Amino acid sequence: MATQRSLILCKPDAVQRRIVGRIITRIEEKGYKIIGLKMLQVTPELAIQHYEEHVEKPFYPHLESFITASPVIALVVEGPDVISVMRGMMGSTNGRDAAPGTIRGDFGSSRQMNLIHGSDSPEAAAREIEIYFKPEEICEYSLDLASWMLAADE
Repeated sequence: MATQRSLILCKPDAVQRRIVGRIITRIEEKGYKIIGLKMLQVTPELAIQHYEEHVEKPFYPHLESFITASPVIALVVEGPDVISVMRGMMGSTNGRDAAPGTIRGDFGSSRQMNLIHGSDSPEAAAREIEIYFKPEEICEYSLDLASWMLAADE
């Protein structure tokens, strides 16, 4: 099973609603390792860099306005198949469509204010992590409980 890294953003609505701790708890309870964590204010320039594929789309001004409205919590999360597993944990983009038990299904009711961002591919993860984190902000360490999270042959 491939160990991967993913950028996770607890978006402004998660910060304002004070549910960041609950989101981080879910990540940790799943067994994933947080190797980078910080609060920051997304600037319009950073938003353009992150959402470069959407800048010319009609919805982009609303997206930029939302993501820059309040601080975000940025995390780098590491573990086996973390990208697909985190996207499953997040749930459908629209909280009204997201399954119960997912972050968006349990806490969300909006398409745009959808609480959390997660990288959608290894390439996107590498690009996004580089946007939000300097190499020295990533903390490499081992978990003593790792042998209790997966069998040796997984």
